[in-house]
Amino acid sequence: MASISSLGVGSKLDLSTLLTQLETAESQPLVLLQQRQVSYTSKLSAYGTLQNSLSTLQAAAKKLSDPALFQGAKVTSSVPEVLTASAGSTATAGTYTVDVTKLAQSQSLVAAGRADAKAAVGTGTITIDFGTVGGGTLDAATGTYTGASFTKDASRTAVPITINGTNNTLEGIRDAINAAKAGVSASIVNDGSGTPHRLVLTSSQTGEASSMRISVAGDASLQGLLNNDPAGTQNLRQTVAAQNAQLTVNGIAVTSASNTVKEAIQGTTLNLLKTGSSNLATQPDTATVEAAINDFVKAYNSLQATANTLTTYDKDSKTGAALVGDSTLRNLQTRIRQALTTPQAGGPTDLKVLSEIGVTFQKDGTMAVDSAKLKTAVSTNLSGVAGLFASATGSTAGYGKQISAVVDNLTSTGGALKVASDGMTASLKQLDQQFTDMKMRVDAKVERYRAQFTQLDLLMSQMSSTSTYLTQQFASMQSSSSK
Repeated sequence: MASISSLGVGSKLDLSTLLTQLETAESQPLVLLQQRQVSYTSKLSAYGTLQNSLSTLQAAAKKLSDPALFQGAKVTSSVPEVLTASAGSTATAGTYTVDVTKLAQSQSLVAAGRADAKAAVGTGTITIDFGTVGGGTLDAATGTYTGASFTKDASRTAVPITINGTNNTLEGIRDAINAAKAGVSASIVNDGSGTPHRLVLTSSQTGEASSMRISVAGDASLQGLLNNDPAGTQNLRQTVAAQNAQLTVNGIAVTSASNTVKEAIQGTTLNLLKTGSSNLATQPDTATVEAAINDFVKAYNSLQATANTLTTYDKDSKTGAALVGDSTLRNLQTRIRQALTTPQAGGPTDLKVLSEIGVTFQKDGTMAVDSAKLKTAVSTNLSGVAGLFASATGSTAGYGKQISAVVDNLTSTGGALKVASDGMTASLKQLDQQFTDMKMRVDAKVERYRAQFTQLDLLMSQMSSTSTYLTQQFASMQSSSSK
C-alpha cells in the first residue's frame, strides 16, 4: 500500500495546518484547566507566605508571653578588665563592691628533662588522683613540699593509664594521658638544655581541690619520672600551685574553685579576669523588654504589609493579587485585630490596653509605638507591662499568650488557614488528574484526525494518479485516431 511521507502531499491540501488548528481547538479545555492550576498554585503559595508571617508574629508573641522576660536583670561592671557579670531571673536590683585578691589556678607539674622525646622510658600503669594539699611548706626553688598532707577528692574517680611497648616514649606518654581524658592535659616543652624535653602536666580544673597525686605501678624508670605525692616522694616540680579564687563582695569574703563565681550575689554570675576592684550595679533589663515589644509591633506590621500585597488590585490591567476577596485572609486579620483590642482583665490600677504603654493602631491598620511613653511604662511599672503580655502557667491572660493561641488556632488542624491550604492542595491534585485524563482524550482525538487525514491524502493521491493515467491514455488514443 502506498504511503504518504508528509501530510498533504498526496491531496495538495494544507492538512498539517488544519490538523494543528483542530488540535488547538480541542485543547481549549486544557488551557482553561492550566489557568485554574496557575490560580490555585498562586493561592497556595500566598497561604504559605501568610503562614510564614504568622509564624514570625507568633514567635514575637511567645517571647512576650514568658514572665521571665520581665524578670531579667542586667549587670554593669565599672572595671570590666577585672570582672564581668551576667544576671539571671532571680537577680535583684542593687550595687556591690567586689575586690578580687586571687584568681583560681590549675596546678602545673614538670618532669625531669630527657635528651630524646622518642626514646623508651618504661612501662606500667599511671594513676592520677585529685585532692587538696594541706599543711607543710613549699620550696619555691625546687617546687616541692615538705611536711604536707594530701586529701583525695572522693567525688572524682581516677582513670588508669596504661603505658606499654607501643607508647612508652615521652611523646607516647603525653598522647596516652591526653587520650585517657583523665582530667589532665599533657604537653612537652623544650627548654634548650642538654636534656631539653620535659613533660608538663596541667590539671584541667582550677581550684585547690584539683592538686595532683601521681602514682606509677611498673618499671622503676617510669616511676622515677612520674611518681609524685605531695606528702611523699616528689619526682615532679610544681611550677603553678592549684589555687582558689578569693574575693570580697561588700566586704564579705568569698572563695571559689573557679573564676566563674555563681550566686555569690543572688542570681548573678561573676567572671573574674584579674585581681583588682570593681563596682557592680544590677537593675531590671528594661531595654530587652522594650526591644521585644518593638519586635512584636514590627511582626504585626509585617503581617499587615503581606496581607496588603496579597490583596492588591491593579485597575489598569484589571488583575488582582492571589488573595483578592479571600475570606480566609479577612477572617485571619479580624481575629488578630480583635484579640489585640480586647482589654485585659484586672484591677482598677492594672494596665489593660496597649495604648497605655504607647502602642496604638493607625488608620491604615498598622501599629505604631510611642517610644517615650513605652520607656516610661517599662521603667516605672514593669510589673504592669508584664501583666499586659504574660501570665503564670495555666492562665490565658496576656496579649502574648492570646495572640500565640490565635495563631495556633488558625494554623493547626481544623484551623481556617490550614483548611484553606489543604483544600487548595486537594483541588490542585484533582485538576492534575483532570488535566491528565483530558490530555489523553485530546491526544486520542487528534490521532484519529491524523489517521483520517492520512487516509484522505492516500485516496486523493491515488485518484490523482488515476486521473493522470486516464488523461495520458485519452491523449494517446486521440493521437492515434488522427493519423
